[in-house]
Amino acid sequence: MFLAGLESTDVAGRYVMSAALRQSSIALPRADCEDFLYEEAAMLDEWRLDGWIALFAKGAIYEVPAAGAADDVNPASALFYIADDYHRLCQRVERLKKDAAHSEFPRSDGLRLISNVRILGNAKTGTSVGCAFVTYRSKNDVTDIYFGHHRYVLQPSDGAIRIVSKRTLLDMSSLRPQGRVSIIL
Repeated sequence: MFLAGLESTDVAGRYVMSAALRQSSIALPRADCEDFLYEEAAMLDEWRLDGWIALFAKGAIYEVPAAGAADDVNPASALFYIADDYHRLCQRVERLKKDAAHSEFPRSDGLRLISNVRILGNAKTGTSVGCAFVTYRSKNDVTDIYFGHHRYVLQPSDGAIRIVSKRTLLDMSSLRPQGRVSIIL
């Protein structure tokens, strides 16, 4: 099932841009960014991790700073729960797919809600996009709730949108009662 505005997906299940977007320059329209983020959330909810990792550009980064961190916090000088380059992110996905990933075997049930999608700016590196999120994770009769905002840099590449960077900022003062982040937010 695909959202309105999605023209199609390729063989790997990746979102493919609308015809109007393929003809545009660097700036991505908000509606295409919004559809892309909804599809990314659905991939994670449905545990389509191979399709999800294919959304990232080679050389991309994925970061989750400590709860309550400022948007511009630097991983070189502050604690991050996740500070993955593309290679480490691919390894994380491979680990999560294995039975040996005890925190996610059997895998959690999850639901990700995305809202307030906004274009924050455009640069040569891509379109900066922000959105709010709530992620529900349920496992072993316990439901954890994570909430915050994502900051992306997205860019068109070969008729598709790719994630150049994704930073997930938890708008929580701590990880209590959850205690950990063992899922992809």
